[in-house]
Amino acid sequence: MMKELFELDSVRVQPDARLVEDLELDSLDAIDLAVKVEETTGLAFDEARIRELRTVDDVIVAIEGIVSAQGLPALRSLAPAQTDR
Repeated sequence: MMKELFELDSVRVQPDARLVEDLELDSLDAIDLAVKVEETTGLAFDEARIRELRTVDDVIVAIEGIVSAQGLPALRSLAPAQTDR
């Protein structure tokens, strides 16, 4: 999702990649991400939580938290297999 939304090279989008320092994302990108998460899951991404995210893994954990809190299946199990990681 992040690779497409922000037009990033898939090599850069790794769990330990820092959103600001490594991927050069800013606060407007955070809003775009929150909107995309809501479109994908149908669930709102807490604005306060967005400010706490520092790495790609933080984003993954936050989304999984939203999904599991609603009793929905994990996004990783719904996503097609990624071969370009």
